[in-house]
Amino acid sequence: MDPTVCLVLFLLYVVTVTCSVEPFVDVIVDRYDVPKVCPREVQTEDFIRYHFNGSLHADGKKFDSSHDRGKPFISQVGLGRLITGMDRGLQGMCVNERRKIIIPPHLAYGSVGTGGVIPPDAVLVYDVVLLDVWNTEDKVQIRTLGKPARCNRTVVASDFARYHYNGTLLSGAPFDSSYSRNETYDTYVGKGHLIRGMEKGLLGMCVGERRVIIVPPFLAYGESGSGTRIPPQATLVFEVLMVDIFNPKDDLIVEVKEAPEGCTRRTVTGDYIRYHYNGTFQDGTAFDSSYQRNSTYNTYIGMGYVIRGMDKALIGLCIGEKRRITVPPHLAYGEDGVGDLIPGSAVLIFDIHVIDFHNPKDPVNITVTHKPEECKMTSEADDLILYRYNCSLMDGTLLYSSDDLNSPSTTTLGANTVIPGLEKGLIGMCVGERRDVIIPPHWGHGESGAGGVPSSAVLFFELELVELQKGVPEGFMFVWLGDTPDPLFPAMDLNGDKEVPLEEFSAFIMLQVEQGNGRLRPGINSDSIIKDIFNNQDYNKDGKIVEDELTTQVDEDSEQVKRDEL
Repeated sequence: MDPTVCLVLFLLYVVTVTCSVEPFVDVIVDRYDVPKVCPREVQTEDFIRYHFNGSLHADGKKFDSSHDRGKPFISQVGLGRLITGMDRGLQGMCVNERRKIIIPPHLAYGSVGTGGVIPPDAVLVYDVVLLDVWNTEDKVQIRTLGKPARCNRTVVASDFARYHYNGTLLSGAPFDSSYSRNETYDTYVGKGHLIRGMEKGLLGMCVGERRVIIVPPFLAYGESGSGTRIPPQATLVFEVLMVDIFNPKDDLIVEVKEAPEGCTRRTVTGDYIRYHYNGTFQDGTAFDSSYQRNSTYNTYIGMGYVIRGMDKALIGLCIGEKRRITVPPHLAYGEDGVGDLIPGSAVLIFDIHVIDFHNPKDPVNITVTHKPEECKMTSEADDLILYRYNCSLMDGTLLYSSDDLNSPSTTTLGANTVIPGLEKGLIGMCVGERRDVIIPPHWGHGESGAGGVPSSAVLFFELELVELQKGVPEGFMFVWLGDTPDPLFPAMDLNGDKEVPLEEFSAFIMLQVEQGNGRLRPGINSDSIIKDIFNNQDYNKDGKIVEDELTTQVDEDSEQVKRDEL
């Protein structure tokens, strides 16, 4: 046999013989269940909380049990408050560790025993599980699990904080959770509303930060504990997620994200604004969005139709501007919140984009961008015009364009065929003139909108007058531009035969138009108009007009005027 093996067997034999002669000289510790992670081991002067079963080594008879008493045992280690064997056997122990500690009589109750329960010279066996360990020198321990890259502010004393947490004992046993209630814990910090350790542990946190906060018993609920779930002298572990922070002295925070160039007008109290927004809480959780509804939010400014903070934040904006607005709860929905949508005491963040605004007193705004050098006549009521246009929202969204049609648009001014604001924009134009026209909704499609035009939308028109035909007053088919020929019938009777058929009448009217003496209603077929006029003059409907018919018709028209004047 190998000499080395022989030596090992001999030493084992010596040890075995020695143990059998003096089996329990010192404490024997069997660490039969040790946690993988042990951030702290029991040391002299530490306080500990543990469960145990105590039995006699000789026959296994149980003499004591903290389990049977229904509460853990609490003591201080290494200062003689425990039997010497326990003081030694508990050293170096981890929370949740399980040990079997065998204690010889001279390190327990010796040759006397105690209370008739433990006989003289008894070897004791304690089965122990450590639940908690702390020291009077302990402070609140903070371990950061995650922190946002951007942190504009941190919790300070007097702030109001909303946070989620899971609360456990040091052993991992849960005692409370805000998540299980589906609501944050909301409180002032540094005003005595929390246990002292939590007050300290929350300081310096950012919104979105996660921390583990370990609070020793004397900074938690101490000797009394709390309810049935937090025992006396319990170290508490909180895993905290900071959701929201504000201070009662906070005002609005406004960040301009995008400012358009050439802003000539800003919002004032009394204006009506249309804007898009995304609404979130400070932790980034969304609560509302106008984009999701595909509809702007429309409201008057400074008149109490929105929360106070938003009313204030909407002043001084330009069309097209983008801002981030942070509204503290006392300028939003306060302690009550809004149903299940907005919790009480929530800070709200709005990312807004101004689409347009106007004032109910705004006129149509006309800017001439090009005017031809020669301008002999301008458009007015009753004129027939052809014009090109682009119609957009104020954010540049194109709604309609005459370029999408086969030809320019046609309208008779004053005939109420276009919105009033466009009518105003088209009045007084020369052929070839171009204009930019801003039309507030009360001059456009109003609160109802129309076919692709949103409600209360300000419209932007780019106009160009292509053609102009001077018109005639409403109710007329033909007007004289100067004095009527006198006498009229001989002028109409081009061949002098004392009668005027339709062909001769048509030639007479067209001659007056060509010479600039008269004007037919534009936009209607001239033959049709002339035939209607002829039929009206052909009193006896024999297909020709004679002088008596013309005189009779003129006299009747004059009499009708007289009757109207009476």
